[in-house]
Amino acid sequence: MPTFFQFKTYFAYWLDQVSEHSLHSPFLFDFYTKVLHAKSDPAIYHSIEQRRKEYLHDTTLLTIQDPGAGSLNLKTSSRKVCDIARTSLSSSKYSSLYARIIHHFNCKSILELGTSLGINTLYLATKPDSSVTTLEGAPPIATIALDTFKELNKKNIRLVEGNINSTLYSYLGNCTSLDFAFLDANHRYEPTLKYFDAVVQKIHVKSIVVLDDIHYSPEMEKAWNHVRKHALVYASVDLYRCGLLFFDPSLNKQHVVLQF
Repeated sequence: MPTFFQFKTYFAYWLDQVSEHSLHSPFLFDFYTKVLHAKSDPAIYHSIEQRRKEYLHDTTLLTIQDPGAGSLNLKTSSRKVCDIARTSLSSSKYSSLYARIIHHFNCKSILELGTSLGINTLYLATKPDSSVTTLEGAPPIATIALDTFKELNKKNIRLVEGNINSTLYSYLGNCTSLDFAFLDANHRYEPTLKYFDAVVQKIHVKSIVVLDDIHYSPEMEKAWNHVRKHALVYASVDLYRCGLLFFDPSLNKQHVVLQF
């Protein structure tokens, strides 16, 4: 159930959102009409959504150790796969948007922080000539995602299992550049800034960074408001569920709240 904070921030988003009629930037107008509100063919994602349905009926109980709330002390919890699927997966609406972004901007080097059960990862990997690296800190969840990738024959996905505080820096140390990065790991202010600061070292002017759950909590909203003002960010887009960051200096420092 949404919190009072989420109700409040959604109302603010609803008041501030604009459509293409209010966009003066040719780049943002193009993005709104050709990407944000473009239609996706559901048949492309049929096998992915079938797997989502299977997850939603899977009562397998997983024992998960998670740092949780930014703590260095691992917390152990038990969760059913169906509960994870119901509460932790990106919706098809947003995941298909990420896929359209990747195709439209010809993104090939893709990073995801927070695999979960792998549904969003599969959307990120729909461009055949792309390479997707996804990082997951919970071994039982990573195992399920890996099985799904194999069953759906997705060969352009590499899952790295382990604490993201370590695996991220190991990955970035061997990474030349990133075209697209999706940040959906520790939903706290300091870890989010830490991950963003690391990822931004590998971006270029045409890169896109997506920050998930930007209005999930006061901490995440604070993190979003911080990163969108970063010196290298030249355009930011608030879609309520997520925020998009663009790094092309020709965009001349603009922030918009778009209807989606």
